[in-house]
Amino acid sequence: MSETVTFSIENHVARLTLNNPEKHNALGRKELDALRSAVAEVAASDSVRVLVLTGEGDKTFCAGASLQELNAGEIRGDDYQDMTDAIADLAIPTVCAISGNVFGGGVELALSCDFRIGIEGTRMRVPAASIGLCYPVRGIERFVQRLGPGVAKRILVASETLNADEMLRIGFLDHLVMPAQLEQTVANYATQLAGLAPLSVRAMKQIIGKVAAGTHDREEAKRLAALCEASEDLAEGFAALKDKRPPEFSGR
Repeated sequence: MSETVTFSIENHVARLTLNNPEKHNALGRKELDALRSAVAEVAASDSVRVLVLTGEGDKTFCAGASLQELNAGEIRGDDYQDMTDAIADLAIPTVCAISGNVFGGGVELALSCDFRIGIEGTRMRVPAASIGLCYPVRGIERFVQRLGPGVAKRILVASETLNADEMLRIGFLDHLVMPAQLEQTVANYATQLAGLAPLSVRAMKQIIGKVAAGTHDREEAKRLAALCEASEDLAEGFAALKDKRPPEFSGR
């Protein structure tokens, strides 16, 4: 694993950390490859139930793709999109802990996760229109699917700078906390998600994603729901309710 990206797994929770704060956690070839490798490991794992993505430093969560490597031809826009697609396509829930300002492709990186928890005092901006770029098409699709066309226009077409309160209001952030509360809030949220029934969580995440993308197949959704209804986890959930104890789900 690259030293500018760290990766760990503990108690069903995988954690990916962007670890290059001196360069605002910008992502070059080394970082993109490290992220893709870690996400592939998570996707292949039977034990990981949640992925947490965060960045070191309190100034910038992520500034997106490395402009230096883009200009040098060392990476392409599609390389970045492939990485964000890989995160968005994970079957398990993903949580982004936004510890600082978020700019450019870093905004899309956060949007590729299912849940975003940010801190007071941060700002967000995608400056593509201010420098003459059209944001990558797959990224535009993600903005529209996650935030709606109106908000996507504010972020991409108008290139607005949004503060933390506005990020929460438009739905970019799911939760907004004080900086000192971020680590514990994210840890608690990840633990909560990891304790839920994996089959149910994955089924509903997949169905919601298909509906949002306009590719919903009702028969496939019914098949996923039926798997949950026939699962050992459902029996365990009912038994735990009866016994007034926390359930111990196995994902079967």
